[in-house]
Amino acid sequence: MIRVLLVDDQPLIRSGFRALLDLEDDIEVVAEAADGAECLAFFKELLPDVALVDIQMPVMDGIEATRHIAADLDLADVHVVMLTNYGMDEYVFDALRAGAAGFLVKDILPEDFLHSVRVAARGDALLAPAVTRTLIDRYVSQPPPAFTSGGLERLTDRERETVALAAGGLSNDEIARRLVISPATAKTHINRAMAKLHARDRAQLVVFAYESGLVTPRGA
Repeated sequence: MIRVLLVDDQPLIRSGFRALLDLEDDIEVVAEAADGAECLAFFKELLPDVALVDIQMPVMDGIEATRHIAADLDLADVHVVMLTNYGMDEYVFDALRAGAAGFLVKDILPEDFLHSVRVAARGDALLAPAVTRTLIDRYVSQPPPAFTSGGLERLTDRERETVALAAGGLSNDEIARRLVISPATAKTHINRAMAKLHARDRAQLVVFAYESGLVTPRGA
């Protein structure tokens, strides 16, 4: 059973997502919250697998809430997926840096929404869908200039290749086909890179790839 926490200041949005999730036999909505501060009170008690968190909320926004979640070792297995609208892509990179595992736009098709929740619960980052890739590409074309990233030297050449491809939105299967290796080997390279870079999840590898210069944004 996939345990989901819904966090959005708009009751209509929460009720719409909940109506979809409640129809699924393998998904349970364990709680709802109207802002980031309220949601933090639920985490240690309920330990959801996936938290669907709106970016813009009163009291505490989704990015700040995600920072708190990512900093708590007891919540290492919680996968935060940000809920966003078009026109909010300036927040995408900040949310990835804070520890978000991916993004969903609020006008997503129901079947894609349910699939994304299951993908997040498995621990895979929601970076492959075209809309998410577009949001990331737009923002990282102007990454924060003050960041300097160490750790690139700790990766093997193959690990650098897999991280770069993951930053381009490729799944393990796609990376395997590109590098002519097995999906299991691709996953191993990704996991080793995450361990060496102390990345919370696959999404943070994207942050590292862009900020370290391993990947150059399109149009940069």
